[in-house]
Amino acid sequence: MYKFIQGKKLTEIKKQCKKVIMSTLAVSLVIPAISVAADDREDLGYVPPSDGIGDEGFISTFDRIHFIDLDGNAELGIANEDNVITEDGLFFKDLNGNGVLDPYEDWRLPVEERVENLVSKMTLKQKAGLMNINTHRINHDLDGGEYVADDDELIVERGMRYTIFRTTESANVVAQYTNQLQEIAEKQPLGIPVVVTSNPRNHPSINYTDVVDEPGQHSFWPGQLGMAATRDVDMVREFAEIAAQEWRAMGIRKIYGYTADLATDPLWSRIEETFGEDPQLAADMMYALVKGFQGDELGPNSIAKTVKHFPGGGAREDGLDPHFPEGKRNPYPTPGSLMDYHIVPFKAVIDAGVSSLMPYYSFPSNDLSADQGLPWFSEDQQFEEVGFTFNSAFINDLLREEMGFKGYINSDTGAVNRLAFGLEDLPEVERFARAINAGTDLISGNSDPQPIIDTVEQGLVEEERIDEAVSRLLTEMYKLGLFENPYVDPQNALEVVDRPESQEKADVAHRKSVVLMKNEDNVLPLRDEKIGDIVLYVEMFTTADNDAEITAGLMDLIEEYDGAITLTDNLDEATHAFVWVQPVQSMWENNVVITVGSGTGIEDVDRIVEIQQTVPTITTISMTNPWLFEVIEENAAAVIATFGVKTEALWDVIRGEFNPSGLLPFTIPASMEAIENGAGDIPGYLEDESYAYTNSAGDQYWFGFGLSYEKDHQELWVELKDLTEGYIESGDVSGPAVKQLTNLLRQSKHHLDKGSKENATRFIENYVSHLQRDTNDRHITSEAKEHLTRIASVILNK
Repeated sequence: MYKFIQGKKLTEIKKQCKKVIMSTLAVSLVIPAISVAADDREDLGYVPPSDGIGDEGFISTFDRIHFIDLDGNAELGIANEDNVITEDGLFFKDLNGNGVLDPYEDWRLPVEERVENLVSKMTLKQKAGLMNINTHRINHDLDGGEYVADDDELIVERGMRYTIFRTTESANVVAQYTNQLQEIAEKQPLGIPVVVTSNPRNHPSINYTDVVDEPGQHSFWPGQLGMAATRDVDMVREFAEIAAQEWRAMGIRKIYGYTADLATDPLWSRIEETFGEDPQLAADMMYALVKGFQGDELGPNSIAKTVKHFPGGGAREDGLDPHFPEGKRNPYPTPGSLMDYHIVPFKAVIDAGVSSLMPYYSFPSNDLSADQGLPWFSEDQQFEEVGFTFNSAFINDLLREEMGFKGYINSDTGAVNRLAFGLEDLPEVERFARAINAGTDLISGNSDPQPIIDTVEQGLVEEERIDEAVSRLLTEMYKLGLFENPYVDPQNALEVVDRPESQEKADVAHRKSVVLMKNEDNVLPLRDEKIGDIVLYVEMFTTADNDAEITAGLMDLIEEYDGAITLTDNLDEATHAFVWVQPVQSMWENNVVITVGSGTGIEDVDRIVEIQQTVPTITTISMTNPWLFEVIEENAAAVIATFGVKTEALWDVIRGEFNPSGLLPFTIPASMEAIENGAGDIPGYLEDESYAYTNSAGDQYWFGFGLSYEKDHQELWVELKDLTEGYIESGDVSGPAVKQLTNLLRQSKHHLDKGSKENATRFIENYVSHLQRDTNDRHITSEAKEHLTRIASVILNK
C-alpha cells in the first residue's frame, strides 16, 4: 500500500495581510500615485493594482490535496486519490484516467520521451490552448474558501495552461488559488498542469501589482534601479534565491522578468524597470537573477524566467513606448549599437540558461538606423519592419542560430491580436501564422484557441511547427516538476514569505541602494552629536492629492523609528528641512516629460525652492527616471537619490547609521537640449562631455557617481580594526603578523584617544610597513594586504 499524507484539516486562519501604511509608507511614499488609462491597461491584459485583502477569515481547502511519500523519490501531489497507479512497486499519477501507465506519466523516463508521448496524444485544440497565456483572475465572489470555479472557462473550455496572476493577495490565499487551478486542470483530459506566471512582486511598482511591505506578502526589496545602484551582484543572486523560495511556496512558477533593456533614452517611461544604462552591469545582474530564480538548471524548486524585451527595448524614438502606436519604431542611429550594447544582457541570460524570452512590440526602423552589421533583409532594407514577435530574422536567425537560444518565445501581451505593428492590415489568422512561423511559441493576451487552430486548418502553419512550440512549453512544465506535484501548502507559504532573515537581507539592500549626490558643508549625516540642535521641517511632494496626509504619516514614522529627532510642521521653527520629491512618468500615458514639475506630477516646485532658501534642506528625490531637476538641486544643501527605498533605510543613511555607498545606475542629462543632441541608443557615459548635468558643487552626474560621508580618524580606525580582526579570523592574516598588527593598532588607538593624531599616525605608518614587509605572502594574503593597506592609507592621507 502506498501512503497518503493528507493535507491540513479545514481551518480558519485570519489573514495576516492588513495593509498598514505606517510600516514603510510603501503605498504612498515608495509607490507614487498615478493617473492611469485603465481601459488601455485592461485591453492589454493588465489589471489595475488591487490588493484583494480584507479582514474576513481564510478558509483552507488544503485537506483536499493528498501527497504520496515515495521513500525519497519524487513526491506526488494529487487531488483525486483514485488516479494513482502502481508499477514495479512504485507509484504514478494516472493523469488521463485510463488505468495504464503511459510514458508521459512515468517520472522515471527522460523528459524528452515524456514530452513526445504527450504531444502525440493531444488534439489540435489542446495544443492551441496550451500556446495561449493570459490574465486569470482570482474569484472573491465564491464561498467556502473557493477562488476558482469548477467550470472555469479558461482552463476547462479554452484549454489554457499558462496563466498570469496580476493582483496582490496574502500568500496563503495565493497558494490556495494556485492549488485550485491545479485541481481543475487535473480533472481535465490528459491532466496537464498549470504554470502560474507573475510580473515581479518583491519591489515597489507603479505599473503592475500593488506591492507593499506587509506580513503575508513577500520580502520587500528596492526597485531594479536600486539593485543596480548597489553594484552588488552576489546580493542580487541571493535576492533571487530568496524570492524563488517565496514564489515556489505560493505555487507561482514563472516570472515575467526581469527587464534586460538598457536605459539609453532618458525620456523612456519604463526606465525604472531596468538595471540602468551600462550593458555589462545589466548583464551581470541579469545572469545573477536567472541563476538565482532558476538555479544552475531548471528543476522542481525553480521559478522559470521569461526575460524581456528582446532584442532590447531601451532604444526609443523620442522616448515613446510601443504600448502605443507612436512608439512602434526602434531607432539605432549609432553603427553597431544593437550588438555592442543592447544585445549584451541577452547573451548573458542565454549563457545562464534562461527558460524563455519575450520580444518587444516594436520593430527596427530602417530610416532611423545606421548599419548594425547584421545580414540585410533585402537589397534596400536593413530590417523587415514588423514587430519583433513576427521577425524571423531576429528570432530564428539571430537568437536561435547565432546566439544559441534553446528555450521558448513568449510574446508580449497583445502583440499578436492588438499591437501587431507592421502587420496591422493582415487578417487575424495571418498575424497568428506570421508570429508562429517566425518562432513565437506562446502568445500572450489571447485566450481563444481558434485562431491557432485556423492557422493549421487553412494551411498557413504546419502542425509540426505547432508540435515544436508545444514541446518547448511542456519541457518547461516537466522540468518544473509540475506533472508530479503542482500543489503547495498555504500555511507554509505564509511562513516562507514572513521569514525575518529574508527581510533583514532586503533591508541591507535598501540601505546600499541610496545614492548621496550632494552634501554641501557636510550637512549630512545628522549624527547624535548634533541632532540635539536640529529642528527638522518635513514635507512630501508627490503626485497624489493628499500630500499633507502623506507628510503627516512620514513624520509619524520618523518619530516612531527615531526618538532622538525633533520634527516640526512649521517652517518658521525649523533649523533644517527634509523634503522628499516623488515625480512620476506613467507608462500608461506615454508621457515623455522628465522635468520635475507639473508634467511629472509635482505641482508646487516653488514651495520646494522656498523651503530650500529658508533653511538648509535635505532634498531626496525618487529617481525612477533620470529627472531634469536643476531648479530643486541648485538650492539644496544635500541631495539624495532613492529607487523604491524603505523609509527606514533612507533614515539610516540620513542619521549616519549607514554610510551611503550607492552609485547612479544611469547618467542624468544636463537638459532637454543635451537629450535631443544625444544618440539615444548608447549608454549616457559614452555621450560627449556636455551631456551630463553638473550640479552647483561642480560634480557631474555621470553613470557611477555617488558620494560617501567623510570619515574621521576614529571611524577609520574602527574600520581598520574590524577588517584586521576579520582577516585574522579567516586565516588571511596569520603567524607573527597577528600579534604585530594587533599591537600596532592598540598603540595607535591609545594615542588617538589621548588626542595625539601625530603619534597615532606613526603607529599606522608602522602598521603599513609590516604589511609590506611580508613580501612572499607567507602570513598575509595578497587580498588582505591590498585591502588593509588601502584603508590605512586613507588614515595617513588625512
